[in-house]
Amino acid sequence: MKQLLTLLQKPAGRLAALLVLCLGAAPAAHAQDDLLGQLEQDKKLEPNQLVDATFKSTRLINGHTVQTPGEGTLVFLISHRIGPFNSGAYNFFGLDQARMRIALEYGVTDRLEIGIGRSTLDKTVDGFLKYKAIRQSSGLHSVPVSVTLFGSSAVATVHYLDNMDHTLGLRTSYTYQALIARKFSTDLSLQLMPTLIHRNLVMNEGEKNDIYALGGGGRYKLSKRFSLNAEYYYVMSKYTAEHYANALALGVDIETGGHIFQLLLTNSQGMIEKQFIGETTDKFFKGGIYFGFNINRNFTLKQRKAKI
Repeated sequence: MKQLLTLLQKPAGRLAALLVLCLGAAPAAHAQDDLLGQLEQDKKLEPNQLVDATFKSTRLINGHTVQTPGEGTLVFLISHRIGPFNSGAYNFFGLDQARMRIALEYGVTDRLEIGIGRSTLDKTVDGFLKYKAIRQSSGLHSVPVSVTLFGSSAVATVHYLDNMDHTLGLRTSYTYQALIARKFSTDLSLQLMPTLIHRNLVMNEGEKNDIYALGGGGRYKLSKRFSLNAEYYYVMSKYTAEHYANALALGVDIETGGHIFQLLLTNSQGMIEKQFIGETTDKFFKGGIYFGFNINRNFTLKQRKAKI
């Protein structure tokens, strides 16, 4: 021991002791790195987990979300729009001009949804199909987004007073969308909605039959039952962009058991894509605001099989 202490007092001895300590610690550090690497690798090898509940409802505000109700679930949906606020006291600030849509939607499978609705605006009857083509997941082969394909047709049954041809085919319009969404966390979800609307009949000179638009929106969860929603559609077709306004909507979701209440403010009176994307005339920041709500009630018509 006395000789060891004498050795450590010399520079060469201290250097030798330091080398011994480093060599002894190296295997331990290497083992720790291997363990961390193994844990990370095991995490990557976990089976894929589907990301669910990107949104609470099949509707973001005016438009659809990537969500479908699930196999055997029937959704009864009532939508209402009151306004615009700047219509004055004579119209009771829009209450006299209220519009409504009532609809039924059904989950044929967990991925496929069908629906039909009727709006008081232009007495329009619409039907749609939604198919969840890609589902966001985590794991070894993770998928970063969910993609739902949406297609609808709408027929205006209102009586026209002009002398133009308004046969059934010319009254019909079609909407095609790819709904692309990602749930970034339990609180935040965002969605893009590239859109094509085709109208068999247009009423104005220079107006095209097709409308191209890009929508964007999102949801931020405030609590277990409340979330804030926003939605905006930018119209890219020249004539429509020059003569109509882009649709903007802000809202809040309130979940109460089998009901989802959506309270909202929007500059659009219409409640289907043809109307709120291609026919919005009011400007949100000039008082052309409609107060509205969506009420979603889910009914389980078919019990799901338990997964083993």
